Amino acid sequence: MMRHLMQSRVTCIAIAMMFLAGCTTFSKDGGFNSVSSAASGRLGKDAIFVKTDEDRDAVFTRTQELLSKPLGMDDAVQVALLNNRGLQASYGELGISEADLVQAGRLPNPGFTFSRTHWSDGFGISRTFSMSVLGVLTLPVATRIESRRFEQTKLETANAMLAVAADARKAYVKAVGAEQAALYAAQVKDSAEAGAELALRMRQSGNFSKLDYAREQAFYAESVAQLARARQQSVAAREKLTRTMGLWGSGVQYKLPERLPDLPNDRPQLNDLESFAMQNRLDIQAAKLRTQSVATSLGLTKATRFINALEVGYLDNFETDKGHERGYEISVEIPIFDWGSAKVARAEAIYMQSANRLAQTAIDARSEVRESYSAYVTSYDVAKHYRDEVVPVRKTISDEMLLRYNGMLASVFELLADSRDQVAAVNGYIDALQDYWLAETDLQQSLGGWLPPLAMSQAPVERHSDATPAPATPTSPATAQDSPLPAPAMQPAAPTISQGQ
Repeated sequence: MMRHLMQSRVTCIAIAMMFLAGCTTFSKDGGFNSVSSAASGRLGKDAIFVKTDEDRDAVFTRTQELLSKPLGMDDAVQVALLNNRGLQASYGELGISEADLVQAGRLPNPGFTFSRTHWSDGFGISRTFSMSVLGVLTLPVATRIESRRFEQTKLETANAMLAVAADARKAYVKAVGAEQAALYAAQVKDSAEAGAELALRMRQSGNFSKLDYAREQAFYAESVAQLARARQQSVAAREKLTRTMGLWGSGVQYKLPERLPDLPNDRPQLNDLESFAMQNRLDIQAAKLRTQSVATSLGLTKATRFINALEVGYLDNFETDKGHERGYEISVEIPIFDWGSAKVARAEAIYMQSANRLAQTAIDARSEVRESYSAYVTSYDVAKHYRDEVVPVRKTISDEMLLRYNGMLASVFELLADSRDQVAAVNGYIDALQDYWLAETDLQQSLGGWLPPLAMSQAPVERHSDATPAPATPTSPATAQDSPLPAPAMQPAAPTISQGQ
């Protein structure tokens, strides 16, 4: 009867162990749904964790489709989310964290000890089955700790995805802005070359002073250097965009538009940005979960400070002169030399460290929001000032100067001087437009990857709308009448000027 009862208990324990061991399993998505939801909800983009050949083929097809046309800002972000290998590597943290969670939810393996001894007239056999009771008792708490860490890892991985998206946006803005500046620098160089040639012929005919001739030659020499510098900056910015998008081989032959997206006509009204950031920033949510996990771990450390090892075993011994002996044994650590104070002190220090890091993250986030919003407002106002004030005035001056020159009311000296003055105004507008898009990206990132819903509804849907007057690029056929950016004044042919003089 006693033996049957013991066997029943062993059977019940085995069944319970198998049931508990199967409670924690791997999820179907591996935690990636949180990342893909953040990509679609905050960016309106798709995120794919490339694991199989089918995933790789889908990414390749989608990438080729996006690269088959001039690349837009949103397209660059999507390409980066699909191909950035550093981002794909960060997705691996999800698998590591989930594996820790599954491991924490499984019972520790039991131990088995077998020994055989013999003497002159007999022998003995000892068999022991043992299991860590403390591991079983602390399993729910350990599982809860790892579950929070897994949720924390999801948030941190999604935040890394948003950071890559922001890097792609900024790299795109700098690449297009640098290419636009290089194209304009080429036009300035051509204009300066024509002016230098004109000055040389007028100097030879005696209609140009040595000072004015040297001034035009210096302007031409400087424009050549500026063009070389602008082209190198364009190459560097494009390569930075290429690295961010994770492209190589034939993929680097993508085409960029000739100009930056237009400045929105109105700046969205944004209020309570700090509160919005506190609720939506993923790094703050991850820091909160980290602090909660550390707090739970601190409680577990305090609970097990005295007894760190507790094992229960079932004994089945046999000796020739005594027969079978059955029973159990309990193994416990005796806290004589180590009372666990060091472990508790370490856990408390880790908790205070985590709590302070959470507070610092929140403080930094609020400061970043204020700083990025100030830069956003200022850059918009500066770009709008260039668009509505500086560039139109400079265009008017250029038009009037050309009319006066054609009517023999202005000299060639004034026309050349006006051509030099145009360069600073146009480059200033390009830089201001680039600063605005960079500032908007920084503001979105400081708010958790997106602007408040009301601001997003006010934002222009199409970045390159044909209805909005577009700045003329150096290769654009726009004339002085239909472009808000004046081109450098190209000089008339030298023989015509000489005859006019």
